[in-house]
Amino acid sequence: MQVSLESVGKLERKLTVKFPAEQFESKVRQRISELGRNVRLKGFRPGKVPAKVIEQRFGEQVRGEALSDLIGSTFREAVQQQNLQPVANPSIDTDGKPQDGEIAYTATFEVMPELPTVDVAILKIDRPKSEVGEADVDNMIETLRVQRRVFEKAERAAADGDMVIVDYAAQAEGFRHPAEGRERAATVLGGNTALAAFDDALKGHKAGDELTFDVTFPPTFPIPQLAARQARVELRIGEVQEPRTPAVDEAFIRNFGIADGTVETFRKEVRANLERELDNALRARLRNEVGSKLAATYADVEVPKVLERAEAESLVRAAMPNLAGGQALPPAALEAAQPIAHQRVIAGLLLRQIAQSNNLRVDNRKVTERIAKIASTYEEPEQVVELYRANPQMMENVRTSVLEDQVSEWVADHADTTEVALSFDEVMHPQNTAA
Repeated sequence: MQVSLESVGKLERKLTVKFPAEQFESKVRQRISELGRNVRLKGFRPGKVPAKVIEQRFGEQVRGEALSDLIGSTFREAVQQQNLQPVANPSIDTDGKPQDGEIAYTATFEVMPELPTVDVAILKIDRPKSEVGEADVDNMIETLRVQRRVFEKAERAAADGDMVIVDYAAQAEGFRHPAEGRERAATVLGGNTALAAFDDALKGHKAGDELTFDVTFPPTFPIPQLAARQARVELRIGEVQEPRTPAVDEAFIRNFGIADGTVETFRKEVRANLERELDNALRARLRNEVGSKLAATYADVEVPKVLERAEAESLVRAAMPNLAGGQALPPAALEAAQPIAHQRVIAGLLLRQIAQSNNLRVDNRKVTERIAKIASTYEEPEQVVELYRANPQMMENVRTSVLEDQVSEWVADHADTTEVALSFDEVMHPQNTAA
């Protein structure tokens, strides 16, 4: 096997690999022989199918599989030989045809960057602290009431909290939605819905009103051609509906699985749920704090584009949960997510290095506790625990999350760390309390 290496960027590498064509033909003959012993074809006894018949029926498939296997094995051997650490699967370019007794291919990929030695002591970390108060329980119960509100037709102008049903069309440069006519949609004023950009225009107007106004759609708007773009909107208000929220009575409480229907038990359950959410949020906030300080301190770390792109896509999909899996992501949303993705990749690389340098390993006891906490939110927690134990991918996700928390805690313990007391709302909704 012959290998040549070329640097085509700061982190991008191109390997040209050549291996004997006879190695490929030998593998093809081996696969055809194996098929001949195992395949069942009409008119032939098991194990007696001639090689020529196998070649005619399965030759193209066998040769493709053999070439793929050889490329995979020779690529792994080549990167070990060159002491490279690819960050993702390579892009392979080959015609698969022998030339001068050899088959050649090129593999293009990015490698892990060289990382600096992290001096944790120079980091200034704010470690958030918080607890659940009675007012937080009150607020959560009010939220639950709002979530179970119903809407009834109102013969008045629209105000905050009302649901407004509209028929609208949006015209941006070179694009109209819908292509013809108008689309019916509903939005709750002040509810941060997909059509929240319409809120100011709709307030004070009644059913039957016709409106025309300019609006800038948010980057996460589910129609890519309108996301982050200004458009002229024409709409007609079909109906205004006002909310009716239920009372916190026995019937309301029993809807949450509280058998005795009492306010006391209900409040205990609400508090327990809030404390679980707060614990998760505090851990996430510390991870973000540590990660952001690492990324800011070591901002010159080179970032593999493939990792940055994957992180940006993950952020956009999380922000747009209604987007179909195969649907193209809005370019404007990807561009907006890029700076955060860049920082997160730097943080992830450095956290992994810190874990390796300080021999930090996942605590299996914490993994068990984490799964138990997750399971406790379900009606049959034992089944949830078994589901995790039987699913390697789910277990690995929990183990990764636990290790990230352990490393973040380790960094906070060894950095210049200040405890910061925050309210429950400041932890759970930082965007509402930011200066």
